[in-house]
Amino acid sequence: MGISLDWLKKLFRSGYEKDSERFVSLEKKIGYRFKRTELLIEALTHRSTLGELRPGEEGITYERLEFLGDSVLALITTEFLMRNLPDENEGQLTQKKSLLVSQSVLTKKAEEISLKDHVILSDNAFKGGVHGQDSIQTAVLESVIGAMYLDGGLEPARDFVEELILSDFDEIVEHSDHINYKSHLQEWTQRKYKGYPKYRVKSTTGPEHDKLFLIEVHVGSSVVGKGRGKSKKDAEQIAAKEALKKLRRTH
Repeated sequence: MGISLDWLKKLFRSGYEKDSERFVSLEKKIGYRFKRTELLIEALTHRSTLGELRPGEEGITYERLEFLGDSVLALITTEFLMRNLPDENEGQLTQKKSLLVSQSVLTKKAEEISLKDHVILSDNAFKGGVHGQDSIQTAVLESVIGAMYLDGGLEPARDFVEELILSDFDEIVEHSDHINYKSHLQEWTQRKYKGYPKYRVKSTTGPEHDKLFLIEVHVGSSVVGKGRGKSKKDAEQIAAKEALKKLRRTH
C-alpha cells in the first residue's frame, strides 16, 4: 500500500524532508537500503497512530510485517543452526532456536541498533515511553525483517539476521540469563504431569518506583519454586528456574 506525502507529514510534524533522515540513519545501522521506503515506514509504525486519523483516512501498522518477520526469522535461525550444529538432535536445536528468537535476546539486539528511536507513534504513546517496551522493540525488529524480505528477498534478510542476531550465538546459548525457564518448565510439566504450572504473586514490597515481587510457582497443589525480582516477569523466571532444578532432582 502506498503512503501519501500528507500521511508522512502528519506523522513527522517537523517536516518530511528533515525527518526522512531517520530512515537513512536506520538503513545504515541495518546495512540495507530499501527500494520501497513505504515498507520501512510500515515496519516502524505503531498502532497508536491510528487514533490520530481523520475520518476516511487509511492507516498502517507494523503488525502484518511482524507476522511475516517472525516466520522469516524462524526459518533463517533454523537453517543457521542446522548448518552450524550438524550433530545436534531436534530437541537440542529446538531449545537453541527458542532461546535465540526469545524476547530477551531480540530486545537486546534491537537496543544495539537503537531501534526504539525510529518507531513511529502517536504523541501520547511517545510521551508514555511505549517505544521503549520490550514487546514493542521485539515486534518492530521482526517487522523490519519482514519488510526486508518483501523488499529484497531472503538474502538481505538472512544477512541482517546473521549479522545482528546470530553472530554471537555461541555466547548467547552459553549465557543462562537468556534461557526461558518458564517455557522449559511448561514443557516439563506437560510431559510429566499433563498440566501447566501456575504463577501466583505471594507478596509485593517496596515503594511504587522500586517494587520487589515474590512469585510462587505451583504444580498441582504443591509450591515447587519461588523467585524474587524487580518485575513479575523476572520473578517468574527465577521461580521457574528453581522449580526445574527441584523437579529434575526428584524425578
